[in-house]
Amino acid sequence: MNFNVTFHLSYKFRLLLLFTLCLTVVGWATSNYFVGAIQEIPKAKDLVASLSKGVILGKKGTVTDEAFVEKARLDNCPSVSPHLKGQTKLVFKPDLTLEEVQAKNPKVHRGRYHPEECRALQRVAILIPHRHREKHLLYLLEHLHPFLQRQQLDYGIYVIHQAGSKKFNRAKLLNVGYIEALKDEIWDCFIFHDVDLVPENDLNLYRCEDQPRHLVVGRNSTGYRLRYSGYFGGVTALSREQFFKVNGFSNNYWGWGGEDDDLRLRVELHRMKITRPLPEVGKYTMIFHKRDQGNEVNIGRMNLLHQVSRVWRTDGLSSCGYKLLSVNYNPLYVNITVDFWSDP
Repeated sequence: MNFNVTFHLSYKFRLLLLFTLCLTVVGWATSNYFVGAIQEIPKAKDLVASLSKGVILGKKGTVTDEAFVEKARLDNCPSVSPHLKGQTKLVFKPDLTLEEVQAKNPKVHRGRYHPEECRALQRVAILIPHRHREKHLLYLLEHLHPFLQRQQLDYGIYVIHQAGSKKFNRAKLLNVGYIEALKDEIWDCFIFHDVDLVPENDLNLYRCEDQPRHLVVGRNSTGYRLRYSGYFGGVTALSREQFFKVNGFSNNYWGWGGEDDDLRLRVELHRMKITRPLPEVGKYTMIFHKRDQGNEVNIGRMNLLHQVSRVWRTDGLSSCGYKLLSVNYNPLYVNITVDFWSDP
């Protein structure tokens, strides 16, 4: 009998001891878990605080515009802006200064603008090839900034300047602009824009559609008629995907002429159809100028055009070599300066 009582007590004692030991282990593990979780809470709070302030870390650890979060709360802009004026008479002041243009565009920063009242339907990069055309660039910026703002666009203007003494290569500069602009923003739409053409009618919308778009139906220098059937130069709009699909422009058109027809052939090879605005809408004023030295007519352009179907895959964005000299973020535009190895 005594043996049974002793055994019974010993058995209960062992169960109690085992139960206590289990509670101790569980308590230790749980406390470690909560201590670890508590240590992570400040990090979560910091993240939420950053988001609420609109501080978003972008590439290279830089802080982007605080308007990012605010824009996400806005409604989309209408497909047709209520601010459009239609046809406008253009005036070019001989004594216009860059400071005057900047003063008229206080909301443009580092070449960028976005509407404050709504979320733009597209992000649009304007690419302008440039050399020795400072006055033309000033006139274009004076009219283009308010033109684009009335269209409620989220846009950036990039001027791609060719340094050195080599012949001017408009097409290659535009390839450079596409590549470099995408380092700033994943642009939806690209407008490839000559510096001497100024749009007259803001119903000519600077945005991309499901097909490539030619915006210059007519200019004052041609009686506002299309230069020739199939013309695809001056100002064109292609989406990021469309331009990538055709491998951009050819890099081999040195001097004036041919590169816009080459791009048209690339578009047609991909069974895309070029669209245009109405003639009364797609009107431009061409600022008069003489042909620049270093931009002589390209006498070999017809031979190049006959090779498009054979070389478009290897001649274009995929083979665009250049020396990037500088990228300067001016108030009204981003200036990208490149050299294509300055031998004549």
